[in-house]
Amino acid sequence: MATIHANTGVDHLVQSLLPLLYVGAGGFIGAVLRYLASVATAGFSLTIPYGTLLSNGLGCFVIGAFAALAAETEAVSPAARLFIATGICGGFTTMSSFVYELAQYLRSEQFLLGAAYFGLTLFGSILMFYAGSVLVTLVRA
Repeated sequence: MATIHANTGVDHLVQSLLPLLYVGAGGFIGAVLRYLASVATAGFSLTIPYGTLLSNGLGCFVIGAFAALAAETEAVSPAARLFIATGICGGFTTMSSFVYELAQYLRSEQFLLGAAYFGLTLFGSILMFYAGSVLVTLVRA
């Protein structure tokens, strides 16, 4: 006779939520660090957003080191990848996630897809920025 575990549904639910918790906790840490970087650099310049430059640079450095470690060793678990790469780096800067994803295309020699992703991201983001601005202008008129 097969044994039925009453906790199977609860266990499945917990296992389903764990990735969300890893990303959420990491995202919280990354967002707080991003804010602190902006506060710490606010007095340096009114024209150059040093906090953004700092977070983008550091985020890309961390995700680059992390990606190399993940690619070359078994030391990085899926949970750690979600917490650090998606969560902390994603909350700290979207640039790091973009560069990581672009590097995956280049590493796998998918140059056309990489170029398309780069172009779509850059020009699509600019287009969407202006589309949002236009929408607000239209709604307020």
